[in-house]
This record gives sequence, C-alpha cells and structure tokens, in this order.
Amino acid sequence: MGLFDKLFGRKKEQSVQQQPVQKTTTAPVTPAAPKEDLLKIGIVVGSVREERNAAAVSKWMYDFANKRNDTTVQYELVDLEDYNLPLLGSEFAEPDAEGQIKAWSQKMASYDGYIFVTPEYNHATGGALKNALDYLKPEVENKPAGFVGYGSLGGARAHENLRLIFGELGVADVRTAVTFSLMSDFENMSEFKPADYHAGNADQMLDQLLSWSRAFKKLRK
Repeated sequence: MGLFDKLFGRKKEQSVQQQPVQKTTTAPVTPAAPKEDLLKIGIVVGSVREERNAAAVSKWMYDFANKRNDTTVQYELVDLEDYNLPLLGSEFAEPDAEGQIKAWSQKMASYDGYIFVTPEYNHATGGALKNALDYLKPEVENKPAGFVGYGSLGGARAHENLRLIFGELGVADVRTAVTFSLMSDFENMSEFKPADYHAGNADQMLDQLLSWSRAFKKLRK
C-alpha cells in the first residue's frame, strides 16, 4: 500500500477488501423526551473512499456523543456512501440520480444540527463532501455545525475551508473542533487509536453545538 493509500484509503476500483461501515445508525432516545424538545444531530461521514479512515473516526464520535447521555438529543450517522450523488451540473448517469438527490436533501433537512467528519485533501475538505454540500441550502440554513477532522495537521485546514462554505450556506459553525493527527492518532496511518486528550475538545464542541442547536431551533419556528 502506497503512502497516499495509507493517508486516505484506496479508490474503489483499487480496493480488494472493504471494511464494514455502520450505516445510518440512530441512538435510542430518552422515552420521556417531548417531541418538540428533541434535538436531532446528524454525524456526516464525509468521505466515500473505500478503506477510508472516516468510518472509524465517525463511529468514535457517534459512540462518544451517546456516552454523554445528553437528554432530549438523538444522534445519527449519515454516510455519504449511501447517496450516489452525481457531480453537480453533470448529466445524470444513474437512473435513480434524482431520487438520490431528493433522499440526501430530505435526510439533511431532518436535523437540527450537524457534525461533519472530514479528511483533509490539498488544504481543503474532500471533493465528495463539497459536492454533497453544493446540493444543499435551505435544508441546512440557520442550523449549527461542528467539525471532526483528521490529517497531517488534524484536518484543521479542511475545517477552515468548510467555514467559508458554510458562511455562504448560512450554517453557524461552532469554534471548537476535534482534530486527529495521522501521525499520532493512527497506527500505520490506518488503524484509528485516538489519544485520550481529544475527549476534552469533543465535549466542548458538543456543548457548543447543542446550545446553538436549541437556540437556532427556536429561531426557525
């Protein structure tokens, strides 16, 4: 496996074995939570490469969030791989392209806030996530988002790239981000073994995201 494959995973046509990914997973909700008070947070797996690190990082974030036992909050994993979105503006090659676009739009519209898990490619977020975001506007407007990244610098430059995009989409991104280093939080740049200190940033990011999600939900009413 070459260095690029270790960093970002193999392309689909090169992959010989795909790691299992937990698809659109929803955590149990506290039964006593009134429906009108329930916050729905989508954790977006922002890479579609096979043997990607995004799957393990997203699962870590999902498990961490649920272990907090936040009342009236429901977390859900949303995998870009489940939506075969064409390049925006290109001719639809798949017969169900319009259905995929509609399903993606409806899924993202159903949330009150988001956590975007992204690798860093060439000082920016990945092309698949950028393309998926280009299909959205009213679905995510006046909603907050947090970031989880990984890369040589923890995905920090991908986060800054997303902040510019979200400014145009009307998404309010929180300050604190979770940044995993390919050098210290992955073994051989592929097996995810995060350091314990990331829990502090994850907690702070979630605290900010949930408080903003409640405030913006009232604003949208």
